Amino acid sequence: MQAQFMVLMSVAGGVSVISETIFENRFIHVSELRRMGADIRVSGNTATVKGVAHLSGAPVMATDLRASACLVLAGLVAENTTEVHRVLPFGPGLRGSRGQVRCSGRGHSSCEVTIFPLVAGKCPKDHAG
Repeated sequence: MQAQFMVLMSVAGGVSVISETIFENRFIHVSELRRMGADIRVSGNTATVKGVAHLSGAPVMATDLRASACLVLAGLVAENTTEVHRVLPFGPGLRGSRGQVRCSGRGHSSCEVTIFPLVAGKCPKDHAG
């Protein structure tokens, strides 16, 4: 749940620190959160998160299930619209598919979800965003 808590830390007051001691590249979602205005610095296995007043909607790309959930949550708290591409759907019966989520946050919290079947491990070009 590090990625999801990182969204919370991004909009909370103060400075938070997350240390990862088991997996490399666990902070791969940080670059996408930065695109939304998060103030996060990564040094080795430690991420330092300084809370900002708000996140801004942006087109972002998920890299794994944790990033998918993280970026959808970020989209819900962000101002304007966030498009999360390559979302790995969570739920029964959705294996072998990817999706796209469009979130409108800050007082208009809603999500529109589109799920596409994977074709040779990639989203079809007309749905890749």
